[in-house]
This record gives sequence, structure tokens and C-alpha cells, in this order.
Amino acid sequence: MSAYRLDVADEYSHKPTAEPNFNESVYVNSWDSRHKVGLWSRIGNRINEGHAEMSVCIYLPDGRVACQFQRPEITTNDKHEAGGLAYRVNEPFKSVSMKFDGEALLLDDPQILRTPREMFKTAPRVPCEFDFLATGLSPMNGGEPTDPGAETMYGRDFSLGHFNQHIRTVGRIAVGDQSWDIDGHGWRDHSWGPRYWTNIYYYRLFVANFGDDRGLMMLKRIDREGNTHRRGVLMVDNQYEQIVDMDVFTEWDDKKEPVSVQLGIRTENRKVRINGNILTVAPLRNHREINGETLECRIVEAFTEWTWDDGRPGIGITEYIEFLEDGEPVGYPL
Repeated sequence: MSAYRLDVADEYSHKPTAEPNFNESVYVNSWDSRHKVGLWSRIGNRINEGHAEMSVCIYLPDGRVACQFQRPEITTNDKHEAGGLAYRVNEPFKSVSMKFDGEALLLDDPQILRTPREMFKTAPRVPCEFDFLATGLSPMNGGEPTDPGAETMYGRDFSLGHFNQHIRTVGRIAVGDQSWDIDGHGWRDHSWGPRYWTNIYYYRLFVANFGDDRGLMMLKRIDREGNTHRRGVLMVDNQYEQIVDMDVFTEWDDKKEPVSVQLGIRTENRKVRINGNILTVAPLRNHREINGETLECRIVEAFTEWTWDDGRPGIGITEYIEFLEDGEPVGYPL
């Protein structure tokens, strides 16, 4: 990792570069295996475009989803706070918090996310709030490259700097007249640099916790030249082991969405097989006009239960992003 640098100052905002699509984002997820409830939340500051991307997605125990997506105006990159969602660094590399107080769309069938115009028009709206403290369980992973030839996690045309950490989460989620006290786990990341979502050709990202001392973050990314990039870590006894190889096998449904995943992972210290069962899928899309051309990608965010090959259960998020060509996902069925 000598080709990367990571300083305490990187926990905070960076000076925007001149690219119109400069983005600085913070992402935190949290899940409680007792209640089978989980969420992810993100604020991406696009200060050169004058707005933030604010996203909240909560997976309820009965399979429903409560969500909110906004593009609030912002005038500064000095903080991550927009649309009722606020992120705070309490102690660099050790503790952060995420809080939301606002309104959520309550989706009986998350498939309505495929037609966002209809969703925003017809979905019932309910009060929603969450507030949780995230405390680090692992070292920090990642940084900003110091070598111009160093590969970044997602590719240099998606983000330049990036770091992440497995966390313990304690707090509360309330949706409408239901609430849950959260005592669970999660993962966070922070990235900065030029970004268009449609720059990703396709990737599969897996994040999970298996108690306080064990977790995973795995990314398999294929670029437009057909090159495969495998990056990731296993957390074992609260220490990260970088992977040296990874295989992914996905089972799909008739909507071309994942229903189960099998991972084969090798580090210098171990070889493991880990199986995932998708609980709830939130199917999202992103589109953008670039040089007069409409580009679109699909983003599948799936709440997932996992089993390590020694039987230990885990829970987390599976994220599939892929570019759409003639309306079809380029990575399917791999």
C-alpha cells in the first residue's frame, strides 16, 4: 500500500478540483441481525454542479423499503449535510455519526423503484428518522494514490481517493409508527474526485459483518477494455487481510436481479467460501446527458444474509452496478 497515502485530514472535506463532475461523498450503512433491519445512506457533494446527491434506503423486516432521494442545493463542500441527512466525524479513523430527520417514501413493493416518476407520485410518505453512532472495528483501508500509475479501487474515472472501514453501529431507526433500537454492525466509506456513475462498466461489491471481529469487503470490477480487477479485504480478528484472488457466482431471477451469491476468496493466510442469500432488492438507475448522449446504468442494492464456511452467520449489502447498452445490463449473467 506504499503507493497510497491516508492522513487524518482525509476524514474531512477536500478542496474541489476544477472538473465539473468533482464529487466528494460519505456513505454509511448499518444492519441489525436481530431485527432483520438495515439501511444505507449517502451524501455526495457535487459542489461544481451546485447540488448534493442525498440517498437514504431502509430495509424493513417485512420486505418493504423506506427511501428518499434528493438533489438539494449546496454552496460549500465544507460539510456533508443536505436534505435532512447529516454526517459528522466525531474522532478521525475511530468514530462518525449519521443522522436523518425527514420524510420517506414507503414502498410495499420495492420494484416501483424501477419507475421513479411513478414512485414519487404515488408512494405514501411517512415521517422517518434515524440516528446512530458508528465506531471503527478495523484499521482504515485505502487512501489516495501517490503513484500516477497506481490503480484506484473503482478506477480513476470514478473516484481518485477512497477509504473504508468496518464499524459497530448503535442507535435508532423510526419509520412511520414503527421503530427499532439498533445494536449491530456496518461499513463506511469516503471518496473524492471526478465521478460519473455511468463510467462504471460493471462491478459486483459485497460488504458484510459476521460479528465484531469478522467481516468482508469484496469488489470485482470489469472495465470497458475487458480487464478484470479484484480488490478487497477479509477482516479476521479485527485485522484486514488483502485478497489475492476471488471468484463470484451469481444466481439470478427472471428480472435479471441477483437472488443468491457464492464467493470463493483467497488471502495469503486462508481460503474461504462464503454464501449469500438476497433478502430484499432495491433496483435503482442513474442516467446522465454527456456530450448530447444519454448514458444509463443500473444499480442493484440488495440486503443480504451471509454464511461463512465455518457456519458463522453475517449480514450486509450486495451492490451490482452495470452500464446499460440498448437497455440491457452488460454484465448479466456473470
